[in-house]
Amino acid sequence: MQAERAVLDHLMPGLDDKLAGYPRTELESTSSPGLDLFRAADGPGLLVPQMSGGLGATAREAVAVQYAVGGRSGSLAVGTTMHHFSMASLIALGRASASGLETVLVEAVATQRHLLASGFAEGRPGSGILSPTMAARPVPGGLLVSGAKKPCSLARSMTMLTASVAVRTDDGGPGQLAVVLVPADTDGVRVEDFWVSPVLAGAESDAIVLEDVLVPEALVVHTDMVPGGGLDATHRIGFIWFELLMTASYAGIAGGLVEEALANPRSADSDVVTAWAQVRTTLSGLGAVGDALDAGRFDDALLGEVLLVRYQLQDALPRLTATCAEALGGMAFIGSGDLAHRLASLSCLAFHPPARHRTAAALRGLHDGRPLTFD
Repeated sequence: MQAERAVLDHLMPGLDDKLAGYPRTELESTSSPGLDLFRAADGPGLLVPQMSGGLGATAREAVAVQYAVGGRSGSLAVGTTMHHFSMASLIALGRASASGLETVLVEAVATQRHLLASGFAEGRPGSGILSPTMAARPVPGGLLVSGAKKPCSLARSMTMLTASVAVRTDDGGPGQLAVVLVPADTDGVRVEDFWVSPVLAGAESDAIVLEDVLVPEALVVHTDMVPGGGLDATHRIGFIWFELLMTASYAGIAGGLVEEALANPRSADSDVVTAWAQVRTTLSGLGAVGDALDAGRFDDALLGEVLLVRYQLQDALPRLTATCAEALGGMAFIGSGDLAHRLASLSCLAFHPPARHRTAAALRGLHDGRPLTFD
């Protein structure tokens, strides 16, 4: 992981060393110092252009950062992926709407180190991932928003919530989608316990509930999208960023395991080299997607490519984790909760949207020349 750690150290000097100085079990706990360290290293500005006071990372560099962070703390990598995904989506929305909000927001994120929780729609049993969990109705001066996002990473450390909402029409029906920015201390916003599992607890994936929260028009980005509609350019670029950085984060957790297995002289060469090859080929695939994104591509084919990279890693993880656990030995498992935690963490990649059963037919259709659509 040396090359990726060098990228992390270039963009956020000292963060890797600081993370390495904590027991991994502490970084994975609900009281983890990881997010404070991330903010102190100017991490919230990773994707913000340098002209706006950010770090100006490319997509390929962002992949390296999430991979390196994942090697130290899966919770921090997964949690901050939601911030970066929100940031990238809002930049895309700002450019599409020409509202001027993009410039104001990205400068604020970089200079004030805002941490964005993501209330964009994600998978709920029986519901499409493009259907928001929050609704709004127009009122003088803005929108009145109610609803909940659970789980919602960074729930307790966020300084601002970004969320997609369905704006109700005069007759009460769902209208177009809007994106709202809600400061964490706004009246009507509360955080509730939700995440019970100790796995990835440091990502703070609890529930954020909004009850009649007034969002001023200055913090609303209106779109032409409709709730439950198909993929458009904004959805697509958001999904590409999400899959790119989330897959890199889990690859980083796996990479940390492989690194330790390779350091064990008693491990079988063929087994650990196979695991190493899987992680590195995954990272190469993600880097290629990042290069395409940096070049301005965000078409169906690129979303299909990053989904395929994600699913092949998902398939490889059971064998990879078994190989590394055997190489590290029973005493590593017995002597600490660290190894068991990482093995369990890697199972969570399958829980992120979109689930393979919801995209398999769409990916096959993409291969046959049809547009990529899924709910």
